[in-house]
Amino acid sequence: MIFEPILAFFLIRHLRKTLQTFSPNSVWDKVLIQIMYGTAALFALQFVLHIGNFTIWIWHLLLISLCVAAYKKQEFSRARNMFLATMPFAFLIIVSEISKNFSDDFFTAIKKYLDYAYPVAITWAITMLIISGRQRKALEKEQRIRLAEEERNKIVSARKAELEVLVAERTAELTQQKEELEHALLDLKATQTQLIQREKMASLGELTAGIAHEIQNPLNFVNNFSEVSDELIDEMKTELQTGNWQLATEIANDVKQNLEKILHHGKRADAIVKGMLQHSRTSTGQKEPTDINALADEYLQLSYHGLRAKDKSFNAILQTNFDTNIEKINIVPQDIGRVLLNLFNNAFYAVSERRKVEDAIYEPTVSVYTKRSLSVGEPVSTSREGRGEVEIHVCDNGKGIPQKIVDKIFQPFFTTKPAGEGTGLGLSLSYDIIKAHGGEIKVETKEGEGTEFVITLPVTGI
Repeated sequence: MIFEPILAFFLIRHLRKTLQTFSPNSVWDKVLIQIMYGTAALFALQFVLHIGNFTIWIWHLLLISLCVAAYKKQEFSRARNMFLATMPFAFLIIVSEISKNFSDDFFTAIKKYLDYAYPVAITWAITMLIISGRQRKALEKEQRIRLAEEERNKIVSARKAELEVLVAERTAELTQQKEELEHALLDLKATQTQLIQREKMASLGELTAGIAHEIQNPLNFVNNFSEVSDELIDEMKTELQTGNWQLATEIANDVKQNLEKILHHGKRADAIVKGMLQHSRTSTGQKEPTDINALADEYLQLSYHGLRAKDKSFNAILQTNFDTNIEKINIVPQDIGRVLLNLFNNAFYAVSERRKVEDAIYEPTVSVYTKRSLSVGEPVSTSREGRGEVEIHVCDNGKGIPQKIVDKIFQPFFTTKPAGEGTGLGLSLSYDIIKAHGGEIKVETKEGEGTEFVITLPVTGI
């Protein structure tokens, strides 16, 4: 009779443990606590009041109720192995108690069978408890893994939400930065356009100064010959009035020669003005046959006189050596003219800066020469209008360029001139123009001795 309360208490405790492990906060937990405390109280009362004959049926009913609940309630399904282990032993106890109260003879008759059955039931219970314990541990491990996985999933979900917020914030930030960069790019392009225009206007100003100096000479000739011709016409009228036809004819011939000279110098002035207008207007980008020797010589003179217009004391030796075998080549004359003007301006600036330091012993010299070279594999007999390359060499004996900045001179906005004297776009634009023509521009320099720029342009058939 003592085994049933202990067994009932053990089963209730196991049910609670199972519920707490797999079904936390179940309403059954409170019911089982009450039954467990009631079982303990009833167990104590049966020894104090000696009411074992009465309580035996309560223990029978409790065990049967627990077994039924374990097999009917889904929440207790994980504890069924424990009831399966103890059911044979509980069944033997109930049969033994009922047979005692039913008939002593019947109990005596089955007692020997019960004695054999108890060890079997105990062995069965121990075996099943071991198996149940392992299964319970496996289930508890599985539960821990599942809970850990759920916890990880929660952490991952929380982290994912945080990352989504961060990504949204970062996306908004990047979008704002992109818009700011786009605005900055537009401003930069506008500024670059202004700087390019400024560079163009600066070169135009230097060119205009040179043109003004150049155009003064033919204008002086025109004025002088016009005055002389006016005097000759007065003399011719006098001779005609006196009847000296021979002398009048000679004077008329002199007037005609003067008019021819006036026309020649007028055309020269007209050519200079046209060159200035051609340089100042926006390039059409259309290539046309151009005499590269004449273009180089023209811009050399214009650049030199432009500097002379700003500094009357400046003088330099101009050297030219043009290859007469070069025929007209297809280029955009306005663009190549800007390149040459920029190189000449830089050359004159370099020699003028060196002259400030070595005025007594130094002779500023700027030279330009051209030559035509054959392409690799081109036979010597190839027509001059065929393939090949034209080289334009612009040299000066100025200060030279330090080796540490040679690689930077073609970068936009890089300049060695003092602030306000250069935009740093001249060589950059020149580089782009030459590349657009399919050529290349190189520089060779030695600090303290001078600099040489070499422009190479492809020759195409005219």
